Amino acid sequence: MANLRKTHPLLKITNDALVDLPAPSNISIWWNFGSLLGLCLIIQILTGLFLAMHYTAETATAFSSVVHLCRDVNYGWLIRNMHANGA
Repeated sequence: MANLRKTHPLLKITNDALVDLPAPSNISIWWNFGSLLGLCLIIQILTGLFLAMHYTAETATAFSSVVHLCRDVNYGWLIRNMHANGA
């Protein structure tokens, strides 16, 4: 399979672009955590802004606004859980 990967024209392009990509030797698997943390930060900001649009911070209506978000807003339960689990 490795020989076919290096001889077939289409597979050779894919191999050169994805598998045998030259990278500096000091980059390890830990390098990916920086971009992963950046993605988590962007998700937290976007879901937080969406939740802030639907949340009421008064004592009497805070719980009902969360219930409204989880039950009535499309995929509100998912956005709320993504924000809670990403923190």
